[in-house]
Amino acid sequence: MNNPSTKSARAPQGGAAQADITVVGGAGHVGIPLVLAFAEAGMTVNVNDLNETTLATLRSGKLPFIEYGAAPLLTKALADNRLVFSSSPGAISSKGPVVITIGTPVDEFLNPVPGPVQHCIDDLLPHLSDDQLLVLRSTVYPGTTDWLHDYLARLGRKNKIAFCPERVIQGYGIKELREMPQIISGTSPEAVAEAEDLFRRVVPEIVRVKPIEAEFAKLFNNAYRYIEFAATNQFYMIAKSAGADYQAILRAMKHNYPRASKFPGAGFSAGPCLLKDTMQLAAYARNQFGLGHAAMQVNEGLVLQLVDDLKRAYDISSMTIGLLGMAFKAEIDDTRASLSYKLKRTLQMSARNVLTTDPFVTTDPATLPLEQVIEQSDLLILCTPHSAYANADLKGKPVVDVWGFLKNANVVS
Repeated sequence: MNNPSTKSARAPQGGAAQADITVVGGAGHVGIPLVLAFAEAGMTVNVNDLNETTLATLRSGKLPFIEYGAAPLLTKALADNRLVFSSSPGAISSKGPVVITIGTPVDEFLNPVPGPVQHCIDDLLPHLSDDQLLVLRSTVYPGTTDWLHDYLARLGRKNKIAFCPERVIQGYGIKELREMPQIISGTSPEAVAEAEDLFRRVVPEIVRVKPIEAEFAKLFNNAYRYIEFAATNQFYMIAKSAGADYQAILRAMKHNYPRASKFPGAGFSAGPCLLKDTMQLAAYARNQFGLGHAAMQVNEGLVLQLVDDLKRAYDISSMTIGLLGMAFKAEIDDTRASLSYKLKRTLQMSARNVLTTDPFVTTDPATLPLEQVIEQSDLLILCTPHSAYANADLKGKPVVDVWGFLKNANVVS
């Protein structure tokens, strides 16, 4: 690892030296929408990422994953020479802001792991000048922004530090960046002012708070959404145990009743953020965040409850079960933390065979064409409500549909 206290910034090679801004992790889910937004705003962006395969994909004019509205922006950015691609810490731009999209992951015990943020910073520091703004963009453990300020100060560095959290919906980052307010925080007035000037280029509104408030705002947003899903999933399981139709209950609750208009339906609550951020909040609260732990038990337990219900209703040891949808949410190709895979692993312990399909996922060699899964399965489970399944001919096969998505299928309770 480079010596993080080294103050002299080595000039990057090629066009990276002329870039207006660097986005570290710029070829990832958080990075690409931001990269293209800045390029659309007329900035030259250094897309810095260790994944050279993904960089090559972008350089060829293709997107490595689904991001709606991004393709024409990528084409234009390449045509206008607005993108520079680099794959090492030493190739970051020596001028302009550096946006870091590395966040705080959790370990196998659901505790936050701050190491990746520090390792990233340590690798970058020898190549940064002291007047450069560092912007943390992904979810971080509360206190990380102030910690980074103090850490750099101990090393004799004077970089301006900001935390400006990403809060867009997966796959719709381009659209939502244009529509949603951007939370801005920093450890100095200069950091706040520079971060605000930067993001005003791509967002319609700025909301200024302290770093710890911005960090909590990001975590609270995701934890609240996760708890909302837990509430409806718990209600679904209660209704099901009583032999009641949860979809009918929802329709009755929401019909011309404004206070229930945004009440979510039941379904698999997953993905790379909601559970992780809820557990980071629980860890910060010294495991006194009972609502968060309860939400995890409900949302993760929904899959296990579904399997138990199937065992009571069928002899699944003699059945082939087909799973429709392996992405963690509809109309995207991202399988990270998808509960479809938890369901698959659980069923493989009991069913004769488990088949999977998804019209978007291309990274899982086990997925099969939809028609083959329907033909070979004795029972189907709708895991992800992709629109492609809405009118699919399921051949009259029994289908488990927690979502209440399928209207003309042989849905079993």
